[in-house]
Amino acid sequence: MTGAPDDRHPGGDVGDDALSDPSGTEPSVETREDTTDTSVQSSKVAEETMAQQGTITFVGEILKKAFGFLVVAMITRLVSPGVYGLFVLATAVLHLTQVFASAGLHRAIDYFVPQYLDRGEPGKARGVTLQVFALLLCTSVATSVAMYLSADVFASVFDEPGLATALRMLAVALPLLAVFNGLMASYGGIKQLRYRVYVRDLVRPTVRLVATLALLLAGFGLLGVVGGYVVGLAVAISLGIVLLVRQDALRGGTVSFTPTRDVLRYGVPLALAGVIYVVMGQVDYFVVGYFRTSEDVGIYRIGYMLAANLLVFFSSLAPVFKPLIAEARTDRATVSERYRTATRWALGLSLPFAAILALGAETYLALVFTPQYTVASGVVLALVAGYLVSVTAGGPDGALLQGLGYSRLVFVNTGLLLVANVAFSVTLVPRYGILGAGVGTALALTLSGIAALAEVYYFKGIHPFTTELGAVVLAWLPAVAAGWVVVAVVPEPIVVALALPVVVLVTYALAGRALGVLTPRDVEIAETVLPNRVASRVRSHVETGASDD
Repeated sequence: MTGAPDDRHPGGDVGDDALSDPSGTEPSVETREDTTDTSVQSSKVAEETMAQQGTITFVGEILKKAFGFLVVAMITRLVSPGVYGLFVLATAVLHLTQVFASAGLHRAIDYFVPQYLDRGEPGKARGVTLQVFALLLCTSVATSVAMYLSADVFASVFDEPGLATALRMLAVALPLLAVFNGLMASYGGIKQLRYRVYVRDLVRPTVRLVATLALLLAGFGLLGVVGGYVVGLAVAISLGIVLLVRQDALRGGTVSFTPTRDVLRYGVPLALAGVIYVVMGQVDYFVVGYFRTSEDVGIYRIGYMLAANLLVFFSSLAPVFKPLIAEARTDRATVSERYRTATRWALGLSLPFAAILALGAETYLALVFTPQYTVASGVVLALVAGYLVSVTAGGPDGALLQGLGYSRLVFVNTGLLLVANVAFSVTLVPRYGILGAGVGTALALTLSGIAALAEVYYFKGIHPFTTELGAVVLAWLPAVAAGWVVVAVVPEPIVVALALPVVVLVTYALAGRALGVLTPRDVEIAETVLPNRVASRVRSHVETGASDD
């Protein structure tokens, strides 16, 4: 069900300006940009696009995570937790200032470009892309200079002299990060996410791994960790630019620029939201660093990183999910269907791995990062719960609301996220340490997710809850129980590490088959992205389950 037509806003399409103008007469950026073209993709084509591009991105996410863990495992074994904690603090400052460097402008690319291409206007798509990159270079260079000059100030705040040197080196990375984000958004806008995989998930981590290892073995310590980060980013951008300029989708037509105020009206609220979101993502490190030690910061970072792997499935869909929502945002029924499909897929794939992470956190932390990091297992459990709520609500970065054009609501929700996270963390960390930081973040994600669900339902009359989604959750419960038995009964950590995923996934698959979690339409889409042998087996299992019923 998509909900009855919304009498509050005829047509169900209300932009951010309508939030401040109750009469609804003031046109929003999105209203002026007409997206009612009849060439909007059909539901079937859109689902196949989401599945195909999502599969490509998923492979990339797995590669990125694998390389990321290799890099961190290597660093934590070659340097002390204190040195790694310094690097975490330095990159926390970098990511905060990077939001000012990009000003959220890159997010305008994968909002405007798919709409222009859907209407057959490659000149306008090329124009807005050029605009955004020019603006990114201006803002990022200015922010880079400011960060370089203020390095000593940050070092004195945290009473870590070595932080100043790391920040001066990372200042060079600010323009690089801004361009990198623009490239990633461009690949999403043209729905060619394989280039995102090449650049972000293959080249960058590979070069970073090799460069970091070489520098650490040469005895550079903290400078080696920072240097590997910068080198990997620079090489990846070089390849990314070459791939983008060769794209046919952006060729043809006369270059036509989008009014800068429209780009800013969409991008600036997301920039402000980005500032808040990055602060929220780093505030735990700052709070833990203030009340505890740099060693605790490093340990918390490991737990945070392990839990964040749960977002790999939604992160795979998000780059294509937002453009698909943007190009159909005036069609309530289409938006509802795509939202429900994406939520069911993302949650259905995330739930079994949530069980594996939550139940096996202590085991995996000890085996991968050494036993001293097992104290972060409670952090993993808390964050997993928060991420599940966030995925159901459309993602922690508000991908659904971004695609619908509600950039100011994204800003409001992110503000709520920050205020709640700061309040919870400051209250809990002094008493409970890193566990308090994890619980605080989980509670903040839950509050923000509930707000997003309520807003989408109020303005669009849609929600993700269906009987099909309920079946997914029901199939998950016996998988959790089976996984708990493995952890409780098996004494050897290595056996738990190997057996837990198998038991949880097999139980989940059997329960899902019994409950009919996979629909015939899911099977059709699977046949477009999976090898023929695998797709045939999936269809056979679904048909067998249906005949058993």
